[in-house]
Amino acid sequence: MRLLVVGAGSVGGYFGARLAAAGRDVTFLVRPRRAAQIADGITIRLGDEDTVTPVKTLLVGEKSGVFDAVLLAVKAYQLEAAMDEIRAHVGADTLILPVLNGMKHMDTLRARFGAERVIGGFAQIVTSLDERGTIVDQGVFHTLVYGEWNGASSSRIRGLDRHLSGAGFDARLSMQVQHEMWEKWAFLSSMAAITCLMAGDIGQVARTAGGTGFVEELFTEVSQVIAAAGQPLSEGFRSRTLAVLTDRVSTLTSSMFRDMKAGRPVEAEQIIGDLIARGGALGVRTPLLKSVMVRLQVYQEQQSRSAGR
Repeated sequence: MRLLVVGAGSVGGYFGARLAAAGRDVTFLVRPRRAAQIADGITIRLGDEDTVTPVKTLLVGEKSGVFDAVLLAVKAYQLEAAMDEIRAHVGADTLILPVLNGMKHMDTLRARFGAERVIGGFAQIVTSLDERGTIVDQGVFHTLVYGEWNGASSSRIRGLDRHLSGAGFDARLSMQVQHEMWEKWAFLSSMAAITCLMAGDIGQVARTAGGTGFVEELFTEVSQVIAAAGQPLSEGFRSRTLAVLTDRVSTLTSSMFRDMKAGRPVEAEQIIGDLIARGGALGVRTPLLKSVMVRLQVYQEQQSRSAGR
C-alpha cells in the first residue's frame, strides 16, 4: 500500500515517520521549507533522545501518480489548500483518512472527493514542532484511530489496518469511529474553551472559586449540542471527562491555548464556531461557548494586526 501523508508537522510527521521506520511505503507531501527541514530525515525528540528517520518526500505540484491512501493531518484552516494539493494523487479507490479536529471537515471532504473515499479517523497524541522542525514528543500517548463511517468491516479498511499496525504506535480500527469522533470533539472543544477563555491550565481554573461550576456548565452546553445532533454522550464518558476537566492539580492545556500563547493561528471556527452554529440550528442555547468565540475573535484580530505591521 502506498500512503501519502499530507501535513508533516507534529502529528502527521510523527505517525508517518514511525511507519517509515517500520518499512512501510510512506511519502510526505511537503512544501520547500519543510522539505529542507526533513532532507536528512524526520527528527522525533523524546526527553533527551533524538530519533531520526529518513523519509521520502514529494513537493507540492510534483507528479507521483495516485496513492492507495492519504493521511490528512493538516490544521482545519489549511484544509482548502490541502484538498487542491492532493487532488492529483486521489484515484477512484483512494482512501482519505483525515485526523483534523471537529467534524466540519468531514462534510467538506465528502463534497469534494465523494463520501465513499472518506473514512473516519482521529489522533490522540501530545506533540509539538520546535523552531527547527523537530517533533517534540511528550510521551503521553500515541494513538491513531480509523474506521468506515458506517462501521463496516470492509476489505479496504482491513487492508489499511494491516498497513498501519505494528509500527511503534497504537493503531486502532474502530467499528464506531463516528461516535468516537463526536466524543473527541466534546473533550477537545471543552478543553479549548476552558483554557482559552480563562487563560490558564485546567488546575488553575478548577482551584478558583466558581471554577468547577463554570466547567460543568460549559461542558453541559457542549453535551447538549452533541446530543441534539444525534450523538448523545454516555454517562460514563461524561463522568470521566468532567473528572479530567475539574482536576485541581492538572497542568493540562489545550493545543489551541498553546497556539494562542505562541501567536499562531487557531482553529476557532472549526472547534468552537461549528458547535455554536449546530446549536443554533438545533435550538440549543450556547452562551458560554459564544463568550469563548468572542475571545478567540479578539485574538484573531490582534494577530491580524500584528501580521500587518
